[in-house]
Amino acid sequence: MPLVVSEVRGRVGLPKLIATDLDGTLVRSDETVSDFTHSVLDRVRAAGIPVVGATGRGPRLTELTRNDIRDADFLVMAGGGRVVDQRDVREPIVLRDARLSSADLTRALTLLEEAAAGPLLVMVEASDAHDAPLWGDLDPHWRYDRIEQRSRVECLDCDVIKAFARAPHLDVDDLLARAQAVIPPSLASVTQAGLGYVEIAPPGVDKASGLAVVAAHLGVDPADVLVFGDMPNDLPMFRWAGWGRVAVTNAHPSVRAAADEITLRNDDDGVAVYLDRLLSL
Repeated sequence: MPLVVSEVRGRVGLPKLIATDLDGTLVRSDETVSDFTHSVLDRVRAAGIPVVGATGRGPRLTELTRNDIRDADFLVMAGGGRVVDQRDVREPIVLRDARLSSADLTRALTLLEEAAAGPLLVMVEASDAHDAPLWGDLDPHWRYDRIEQRSRVECLDCDVIKAFARAPHLDVDDLLARAQAVIPPSLASVTQAGLGYVEIAPPGVDKASGLAVVAAHLGVDPADVLVFGDMPNDLPMFRWAGWGRVAVTNAHPSVRAAADEITLRNDDDGVAVYLDRLLSL
């Protein structure tokens, strides 16, 4: 599919901050990031525009994340719950570290199971240690990293970074709709990132709130922020950013509908192609 780019509608100059999702957006299906993408992000930073990697990955995957977007000045991780200023990689500064209380997670899961979805397979991300496993139900559908089997009681015995839940009999978008209908935002934030699971995070935590921490730290107005994404967990930052919202061609229909512009898919370096064009205008 050819690149679809609209005219720059009334925009003057370049954005003052650029944030991109990683998996499915910047990272290709073979889990690599091209040299072309890295070189374009180098040019973005050379133009004086800070780069933010905005991802659902938790802090236990910081090393992998830094490898995939090595040009990032800031990381918004865990879907907004962990925000890191890494302009000095020797002394990164944690600007936000949000946790979901065991009581709130227990209540959210109870509401979802009893009022909307029935029995769930649940995993929690409790540790931010390098490559730490998730805890919870062993699920053959989880294809991403290690799960350490633990009982629900053990998983709910501490505050967590976020939780993952799957209803084997429901499509993830159906489960997400049910979760958002019964779990109030004051209790927890609920989204999905294309993994087949809904993700339950602390209240008020999403990629937009994480980016807002970065923007406030830099003194950048949301109207001057350009974002890229592909999944429903990117929708909050699409609503928040004002300079531009760009979806890759392979994005979820809801993200494509919310986008100002569509670029090439992740496997064709869509983010880098768009930014290369932008820097060449």
